[in-house]
Amino acid sequence: MTIAVEVRPDSGTPPTVHYRWDADTDIFTATLSLQRTFAEPSASVEIEGTDGSWLVLELRAGRVVGVEVALWPDVHRNPALAAPLVAESADVIVPMGAGAGPATLEVEALMRAEADVAEQVVHFRIGDRREARSVRCGSDLLLDVDRQGHLAGLWFLNVPPFPATTPP
Repeated sequence: MTIAVEVRPDSGTPPTVHYRWDADTDIFTATLSLQRTFAEPSASVEIEGTDGSWLVLELRAGRVVGVEVALWPDVHRNPALAAPLVAESADVIVPMGAGAGPATLEVEALMRAEADVAEQVVHFRIGDRREARSVRCGSDLLLDVDRQGHLAGLWFLNVPPFPATTPP
């Protein structure tokens, strides 16, 4: 199954992305600091990888406002991995249909993750490899959108290191 998205002209400077690691659960969140609030209910798109990994897109008024990596897939190290050189700034909307309350869309898809050696750049590919353009929806968050208008991947840039744990 695919996730349709709409790319709309940007509304100014992309919002700052705030990252947070939960050292107890390995959950990683990226939250966009938005200048405005939305009256519409929240929604989410839960992407379950065929390997059991989970990625959750948090939405407000259909707009991506956060991402949570709940269960990580195997992350492959790629010393040549670099963020796309060109990324248009835009608002990315996931149309969820009209509804009175919160909505959740669950999708199962092949998901692969790779990171640079320092693990500061992480790329998730969703589905089969295909041509896509990168769209900046936050300072350090890019979404890959294929020619058919479907989500093809996500880029996390300037990822902070996982918190060091101290032995008991």
